[in-house]
Amino acid sequence: MHTTLSFDTKRGAEIASVFEGLGKLRIAVFRDFPYLYEGTLEHEKEYLQTYANSERSFLFSVYDGSEMVGATTCIPLADETPEVRLPFEEAGFDIHSTFYFGESILLPAYRGLGLGHRFFDEREAHARSFGTFTSTCFCAVVRDNHPAQPQDYRPNDAFWTKRGYEKEPSLQSSFEWLDLGDTQPTIKPMVYWIHTL
Repeated sequence: MHTTLSFDTKRGAEIASVFEGLGKLRIAVFRDFPYLYEGTLEHEKEYLQTYANSERSFLFSVYDGSEMVGATTCIPLADETPEVRLPFEEAGFDIHSTFYFGESILLPAYRGLGLGHRFFDEREAHARSFGTFTSTCFCAVVRDNHPAQPQDYRPNDAFWTKRGYEKEPSLQSSFEWLDLGDTQPTIKPMVYWIHTL
């Protein structure tokens, strides 16, 4: 039982104050399947700057003592980068009424405590607080039949479906990053999941 857990929220420019801790956590969690991400703190800070630049972005983080062990983010879709907005714009979505959910990450020792649900609760409440957003979305990497998939791997699809999210195969982006063990970055397909608030 983790009795020392505490929670923190930050909005907009405040998020920049924890770039280092959040970046290190993202690198640690995303090294595992299905992302297999070989990240750098420099790239993380560049990525996270989008959130610091948005007045309506939100970070909910979990600490064990002084260490950030879990975090989740969200941002209006209209404030996201072009590669995230593009599939929605091309499909005719109103990007100004949709909130985009970024990472939802926990170190392994802190999983199974209900924090995954808390992450969605916090982000959905933040999106609703503006009174102008009607849907939320996030994207997940597509890694079908990947040789690095652990035998005991269990995807989050059932959890996301239980939360009321539906996979929309017609909405996809392509993101590039370096996989563990590779020498060159490669492009990965990302599929979006949508939920009506």
